[in-house]
Amino acid sequence: MTQEKMEPEDYLSEETENFALADEIEALRAERDEMRDRFMRALAESENVRKRAERDRREAEQYGATRLARDLLPIYDNLSRALGSVTDEMRAESSAMIEGVELTLRELTNVMTKHGVKPITPVIGDLFDPSLHEAMFEAALPGTKAGQIIQVMAPGFLLHDRLLRAAQVGVSSMVG
Repeated sequence: MTQEKMEPEDYLSEETENFALADEIEALRAERDEMRDRFMRALAESENVRKRAERDRREAEQYGATRLARDLLPIYDNLSRALGSVTDEMRAESSAMIEGVELTLRELTNVMTKHGVKPITPVIGDLFDPSLHEAMFEAALPGTKAGQIIQVMAPGFLLHDRLLRAAQVGVSSMVG
């Protein structure tokens, strides 16, 4: 077996080559780490986009009919006012027509409820809540406390948990 004798410049050349390989390995590791980081960020971003799209889809499903629901409220109001103005005499003379209006209002209410529209029906004596009620007037009414509802002009409505229309009320301004 013969062993070749290496010259000093051969050692330097091999050492330089090892340093070059180590530098290249380090550069490849850094590139790998950067790619892994970019991949993880892209994965997180795609998950965020998926969650946002799901939330937007749910909101569109729940609240997409907001404009239609608002457009139905005057119909509800008009049918309610029509029934509120019926006298006993009118009921005796036109019972079939009045019954038809009652059935129409009931059906409208059922459809609205089915689609998440819920009435806000304050009663006299309730406390005014600015998130649900709209004060149409204030009046000092003896026997009441400030902030109590003294008259209800129109019910309000929620679409699921969002306000469609505030209930229109009169509020007491009595102090003390």
